Amino acid sequence: MNVEYTGRQYEITPAIRKEVETGLAKIRKILGDKFETKVILAVEKHRHKAEITISPRNGPIVGLAQATDMKLAVSQALGHLEKQAVKYKTRIISKKRKSHKKWNGEAKLDTAEPQTAVGLTETTAVPVVVHKYPAVAKTTEVHLTHSSEAVALRPMTLEEAIKECHFRDRDVFVFRDPQGKVMVLHRTRDGKMELIEAP
Repeated sequence: MNVEYTGRQYEITPAIRKEVETGLAKIRKILGDKFETKVILAVEKHRHKAEITISPRNGPIVGLAQATDMKLAVSQALGHLEKQAVKYKTRIISKKRKSHKKWNGEAKLDTAEPQTAVGLTETTAVPVVVHKYPAVAKTTEVHLTHSSEAVALRPMTLEEAIKECHFRDRDVFVFRDPQGKVMVLHRTRDGKMELIEAP
């Protein structure tokens, strides 16, 4: 990762560089290492301004701050940048995983639905509403994409495979265990991981 510093009426000190590097380390954990950074530090009439711009793949993210002290301005700019980086990451993840509407078992009580009674006699009978279940979804076209990121090239334990699956942000991950057995990790819609052992 390249960091380009620019000082306008301000000499950049090692303490400020260290502050910027530690703040960018947090952002690196969120977005990864694939961005360049430009840091502009300026002093105008006793106001310290910090402008930190990072340029990930889908456009730049800018953190601006102004304070009476440069260290405070840099930390505020990094705070703004971190919030924007989290929004950026969640927006990309939500684009990858489109939300699917699923039927949660609740049915609206409608007067048009037929009612029946369950019980041994008429005095102990309890009225029951009969629910209509949703129609089966029509099958859609199959879109095939080839991905080498969802397959592990070396044998790994289950814990390593789960970490790798989360790191690569995959819903399906294929790997071999140390004994050579083919295993498939699958993330369900509710976020839980399922392990499928191939025969």
